[in-house]
Amino acid sequence: MSKKDEVTVPPEWAPQKALWTAWPADADEWNGDLATPRRDVAELVMTLAKHGNRVRLLVNGHEAEESARAAVGDAAELVPARYGDIWLRDTGPIFARNRTGAIGLRFATNSWGGKYDLPDDATVGDDIARCAETPTSRFPFVLEGGAVDHDGRGTILTTAQTLLNPNRNGWTKDQAEAALRDAFGARKVIWIDEGLRNDHTDGHIDNIARFVAEATVVCQSPAGGDDPNAATLDAIAATLASATDADGRPLKVIRVPGVGRYVNAAGEVAPASHMNFIIANDVVVVPVYGTPTEKAALAVLETVFPDREVVGVPSKGLLGSGEAGGGSFHCITQQEPA
Repeated sequence: MSKKDEVTVPPEWAPQKALWTAWPADADEWNGDLATPRRDVAELVMTLAKHGNRVRLLVNGHEAEESARAAVGDAAELVPARYGDIWLRDTGPIFARNRTGAIGLRFATNSWGGKYDLPDDATVGDDIARCAETPTSRFPFVLEGGAVDHDGRGTILTTAQTLLNPNRNGWTKDQAEAALRDAFGARKVIWIDEGLRNDHTDGHIDNIARFVAEATVVCQSPAGGDDPNAATLDAIAATLASATDADGRPLKVIRVPGVGRYVNAAGEVAPASHMNFIIANDVVVVPVYGTPTEKAALAVLETVFPDREVVGVPSKGLLGSGEAGGGSFHCITQQEPA
């Protein structure tokens, strides 16, 4: 990589020019019920806009545009676009910087390991970059944005369950780290073994552990004696507690009360998580599910983000059930750094 091509991915807590998200538009992807996820997206948009954030909301088709306008008014800039579904964290560009300015990093897609093959998921990232007037740099390997978390100084969090999964690139750990160095200028990769039970994405990192400052991470603690992810959550915390960042600093690990056992409308244990929050200008939007630990989780995050308001927003609709949904606010957004 030449000096002019060196890439830095700003941390999520850096100032942002805009937040990109999308309006649920395909009823088949939501068990025939668009109203429920749309309520969650609308409240997310209104919360971001209330705190002065520029929200650019993709709308796919006339009905989506009209319903979005009715729901959010002028709180978001509506951007007509074609997309398979709303998971822009994975299908959108990862906005970064090199020596010449802003750049959108683009990767191959294979429908989350061949599970959800949707039209226009492979091209919506290019459309977003074009609307943002940002040149792109393309890489030939499969990578979803929710599979990696950045500290802005070359340290990346990820999971072996996703990046080393045979249904993606068939990488060894060494091959994966070489690819992350090439794409992001990664100097250190911290590996978590696996994510939450029944995660459609095969264990994306943004549902289990997040950088919140340099050398500082948050992850969840088990909630209740029947938490199906208890052993996994404790293993994540132990791995992070023994890790160092790219500059050799031990990580400060802050544990947030987890959601615990959450069963969706189909009777399935679902990967509900408070870690799928968005860090935006002046606000952190946290998915909540009406569970007993909700207030305690928000209270811990308020200590983590003393200079931002921490707001819990319902996300049951986005989590969905069956093949529909499966994510939350971080999964449906992509920040464009200032």
